Amino acid sequence: MLGSDAHVESSSRLGLLRRSPSFGYLFLATAGSSFGTYLAAIALTVHVYDQTESGVWVAALLIADFLPIVVIGLALGPLVDRLSRRWLMIASDLARFGVFVALPFVDRPAAIVALAAVSGIATGFFVPAANAAIPNLVPEEELVNANSLWATVETLAWMIGPVVAGLMLTVWPPSVPYAVNAATFLLSAALVARIARGELQSEEPVTRGHWRDVADGVKLVLLSRPLRTVLVVWNVVLVGSAAVNVAEVVFAKEDLGAGNLGFGILVAASGVGLALGSFLAAPALGKVGLRRHWVGSIFLMGAGWSGAALSTTIWVAAPFVVAGAAGNGAAIVCNRLLVQRGAPDQYRGRALATIMSSNYAVLGLAMAAAGVVTNQFGARAVWIAAGLVFVAGSVVALAMTRWLPVSTSEEQEAIEASAESAVAALGNGDTPAAGEPSPEPALEPNGEKPSGLERIATLLEEIEARRELEARRPAP
Repeated sequence: MLGSDAHVESSSRLGLLRRSPSFGYLFLATAGSSFGTYLAAIALTVHVYDQTESGVWVAALLIADFLPIVVIGLALGPLVDRLSRRWLMIASDLARFGVFVALPFVDRPAAIVALAAVSGIATGFFVPAANAAIPNLVPEEELVNANSLWATVETLAWMIGPVVAGLMLTVWPPSVPYAVNAATFLLSAALVARIARGELQSEEPVTRGHWRDVADGVKLVLLSRPLRTVLVVWNVVLVGSAAVNVAEVVFAKEDLGAGNLGFGILVAASGVGLALGSFLAAPALGKVGLRRHWVGSIFLMGAGWSGAALSTTIWVAAPFVVAGAAGNGAAIVCNRLLVQRGAPDQYRGRALATIMSSNYAVLGLAMAAAGVVTNQFGARAVWIAAGLVFVAGSVVALAMTRWLPVSTSEEQEAIEASAESAVAALGNGDTPAAGEPSPEPALEPNGEKPSGLERIATLLEEIEARRELEARRPAP
């Protein structure tokens, strides 16, 4: 009987919060701040629109929210590895706390958008730092459970936050949701502060100078099979996701004739599917393995949204949307596992930031294009096209994971071997002393000349070093 109880405890996903208290602190911190973020997102949109009655300003707000993530991934990703992840997350939470404390006292739309951009910058550091830290907080055999729980609570926050915000805004002004969100960030900072620094970063950071660290992050993503696979496949999938999101309201109201209620039903169906997919990913991965589960999940996205696109009523479309979103939730868990296992801890933050940057850039461009295509061809055609894009994504995923064994017992070894090979291929040299010009990059391990990316990074390092030397010279 005792052995049975121990087995139940060891396999319980929620029990992981007790077995790994530090992961529990980070999980609760993210759960609270995610809820507050989605709550405040609605309040921000309402606040800006009430001030301007302009869709242009609403678009500017959305761009200010995700554009910093693109910039951070491209230019500042190595800081997630080089700085203390603990203090980086605490500073990000305190910055977002300050933003939402200040927002009730701001009325000008430009100032609101500027503060939203500051919050976006902080989020751009917090998210990759938190995701990079997860493998250090739980045993390897618990990593699937940890990511499943993480994705599930983010989905629940996405479902509940906007609904609560809508209810609050019928009674109170946006300042009240802002205050609630500020409190969640303060709580998050307090919870992260309870985690020891050494638990979030297992090894000393590797650095060759900032710009060469940036180049190393990009090169690692391209060299590591797991990272390269996620980069390519998920960028394909996000084209379909952008089309679905942009055309959703038009599809519900015009093609299905279901009005605002129908739009709400489709949004709710997406939330239910995402939660189911992310929560059920852990047991499914244990049965079928990462490769089959990931490819199958993306194909389910295609089947779900294709079926919804061909539906004639909201009640037929909604179950298909639940199925498609379940595939999305399951695939997100697989993405995180591939990235977390495909990059050693010293490089994981910059790898995550690089992939996030690419994803958000593709998503933004695809959403802009989807708006034009929806106006030209209609929402139903756009959803059919999105379904086909998802199916194409599953084919690309199948082709790009040929290196990944089907057996669950062998997949982890293959991923780790690929990560080690990619790091070895970076060919890190000695780091120059502070203020000294960087030497010419050495030949790559295969004897070839350095890549253009490496040369650009070295040139930027030299420019910075020369500026430092000139600044130190005494004035004549």
